[in-house]
Amino acid sequence: MNNMNEVGQKVAESLLQIKAIKLQPKKPFTWASGWKSPIYCDNRVALSHPPIRTYIRQKLSELVQEEFGSVEMISGVATAGIPQGVLVAQDLGLPFTYVRTSAKDHGRENLIEGEMVGGQRVVVVEDLVSTGKSSLKAVQALRDAGCNVVGLVSIFTYGFKEADENFAAAKCRHISLCDYNTLVDFAADHNYIHPADIEVLKQWRENPADWSPAT
Repeated sequence: MNNMNEVGQKVAESLLQIKAIKLQPKKPFTWASGWKSPIYCDNRVALSHPPIRTYIRQKLSELVQEEFGSVEMISGVATAGIPQGVLVAQDLGLPFTYVRTSAKDHGRENLIEGEMVGGQRVVVVEDLVSTGKSSLKAVQALRDAGCNVVGLVSIFTYGFKEADENFAAAKCRHISLCDYNTLVDFAADHNYIHPADIEVLKQWRENPADWSPAT
């Protein structure tokens, strides 16, 4: 997609406007992992805003078509990647499956829901990428089921070095509509954060596991 910078800025603007992404360097959030973070991202909020939901759907669909060519199935990562994946699959007229966080403990004990055909070219849709581990767990489940996973697209990525290394090791191409640097730059330029907080936000991204807010 030739206008990725423009798309990234538009997505950043949209997510900040509806508070799907919140920046609080002085009052950090605590993630499930225990990490302290000056940013919190919940892209599911975009589903409640039709114009933004439509824009994200269109741009993810364009990304799939332009970057991965002929694709035969879209698959979403539970849970937040499921609605985004359904929207993209509907847009492209493709079959859809989704990958559970773990296999069901009853019935057919499925890990992947939906119908698959061996060798299908699949693009995985995710809403958010941090370390990439949960996303790549879904990718591996699809590969184990005989799918040819050609890549993964997401709405937003923190751009952690660990994620880049994990995707490279898994030989899975990952492209996101918006990344952390684009978001921080847009937030600073449009007064969502104080210019003095930019360095704090960049320091966190470099070492999120050990970061702590200044006292």
